[in-house]
Amino acid sequence: MIELGKYAGTVLAAYGVSLLLLAGLILQTVAANARARRALEAENGNG
Repeated sequence: MIELGKYAGTVLAAYGVSLLLLAGLILQTVAANARARRALEAENGNG
């Protein structure tokens, strides 16, 4: 692993927060897609 020096905690925390936010955005996108798909199927009478 690369040497982060005295800022290791801050840098790793920033990476952790970034990864959590990205995961949240991905989950939100997948959930919105599922809702939209269900709404379209209900509108078209296929559900």
